[in-house]
Amino acid sequence: MKNKSYIGISFIILIFGIIFIPRIVSRISADDVTRIDRLNVSGAKETSSDLLVEIGNAPQFSLTNQDGKTITEKDFEGKVYLVEFFFSTCPTICPVMNQNMVELQNHFEGESNFGIASITINPDYDSSQVLKAHAQHLGVKNPNWHFLTGDKKYIYDIANKGFTIFVGENKEMDGGFEHSGLFALIDKKGKIRCRKDNSGNPIVYYSGLNYSDPEGFEEDFSGQYKPGIQALKQDIKVLLNE
Repeated sequence: MKNKSYIGISFIILIFGIIFIPRIVSRISADDVTRIDRLNVSGAKETSSDLLVEIGNAPQFSLTNQDGKTITEKDFEGKVYLVEFFFSTCPTICPVMNQNMVELQNHFEGESNFGIASITINPDYDSSQVLKAHAQHLGVKNPNWHFLTGDKKYIYDIANKGFTIFVGENKEMDGGFEHSGLFALIDKKGKIRCRKDNSGNPIVYYSGLNYSDPEGFEEDFSGQYKPGIQALKQDIKVLLNE
């Protein structure tokens, strides 16, 4: 009787593997693993409100892009977009951030409702012409990817007071500036959105540094794992489908 029971259990496991394992692998490959899936909520229909926290309104801004055109938050209305603060001569984290933005650009290639705002924290050097050359060097193809410059105090207020993403001048730092390397995720209605960490707390912003792992977390320069590029691929897709 025991042998028959073992055979029955083995048969059930085999059938489960044949039916469900390919589906799970397919969803992971398509970056379609969601928080509700992980919580195993039976019969639930996931929405962006279930998956992503709404932090508040993104700050308003008016800056000049690499083509000399004035860009405001209204140019991103109806689009899902990312915001980063960087500078073109940065010798440390900016190249990593920019390359991760290129990866996201390529991942959502052809998606007209996806955009990026890369705002320089060194506008004294980063003119529109310098930013245009920087964009060309990176291989920017998305017409909604704007490299933005303007008045330094105005930009620092947007970062430090508007987004509360730290930027500052520091002559002792490589390149003369310091900043956090965070990416802000904005939805189609201009709201800052984010996922929760493993303790259920909003992460607010995503790490733009280093390499992502399959679970959506990446090791940053502090050696800690934080939601990063893989997580953004999943969460941007959720917001695009709103």
